Amino acid sequence: MIVFDQVSKRYPGSHEALIDVSFTINDGELVYVTGHSGAGKSTLLKLMAAIERPTSGAVIINQQNIAKLKSASLPFVRRKIGMVYQDHKLLFDRNCYHNVALPLAINGITGAEAGKRIRAALDKVGLLNKEKAMPITLSGGEQQRLAIARAVVSRPSILIADEPTGHLDRSYADDIMQLFGAFQQVGVTVIVATHDALGKTTPQDKVLQLQHGRLVPAEVPA
Repeated sequence: MIVFDQVSKRYPGSHEALIDVSFTINDGELVYVTGHSGAGKSTLLKLMAAIERPTSGAVIINQQNIAKLKSASLPFVRRKIGMVYQDHKLLFDRNCYHNVALPLAINGITGAEAGKRIRAALDKVGLLNKEKAMPITLSGGEQQRLAIARAVVSRPSILIADEPTGHLDRSYADDIMQLFGAFQQVGVTVIVATHDALGKTTPQDKVLQLQHGRLVPAEVPA
């Protein structure tokens, strides 16, 4: 569960990126975060991922208030969170297999267990036959799939994606969103930031809509 309780975030020398934001995301939900450019979406995701701390208010992730945790404890919180970035952040000097291996190596998982997890993650996103390929040889959609495989290889309980379909054509974008839906179906909490969420949602989906740093009522299609 993720709880934001009257959360504000101000960066030094800047305006407040988030202002008095409160909401709850339950385990296993699929949630869209939407809003105009500069609305605060990326800041919200960084707080959810324990990359940033709030200026005021409480951010509670799996019953832990990240504002009060010691810095040394934050990596343990982040191990349960998978992050998919808008620009992929792939390592272009390593093949697909070794890109996906990186989070496991950081967590001390190597050898046969790592290989099993890496190939399972690549298989889940349809890239098992390209484990030896270099990222530069992949299409944009395949690079995003590779980034997703890397995000889920550690079996996170929370998967966060920042504009994952922003640079993809409609066909690739639909495939990526189906992938996120599949992870949600097996119990992963999935949070997707997108500028055009309203074209993808159903009345059952949760939408967090930001406007100039504030949470506003979302317009969900009937």
